[in-house]
Amino acid sequence: QVQLVESGGGLVQTGGSLTLSCAASGRIFSIYAMAWYRQAPGKQRELVAQITSGGSLRYAESVKGRVTISRDSAKNTVYLQMNSLKPEDTAVYFCRLTGGSGNYWGQGTQVTVSS
Repeated sequence: QVQLVESGGGLVQTGGSLTLSCAASGRIFSIYAMAWYRQAPGKQRELVAQITSGGSLRYAESVKGRVTISRDSAKNTVYLQMNSLKPEDTAVYFCRLTGGSGNYWGQGTQVTVSS
């Protein structure tokens, strides 16, 4: 089994910054990609950012220029640096690992941006 543990969420004012972390552990045979998704109340879960094993990056249009995804491969950890946060960024943020044995999700961390 693979476990993903997210941390770093919280309450921040508009314009503020947060850095989320997601540490993967367990029976990790290979990692193809790690990604951050978010889900706001009443909305579908959406991709925020993704980084592949080869270093390719992908961002949602709504966060481009404000968000940076990075990884520490030695620690099987992915980070999401979020700047210039807006109230519409409020959501539960989930980490996903895509590996040789399938997709795994973390439990989520709440990000709340106050106006």
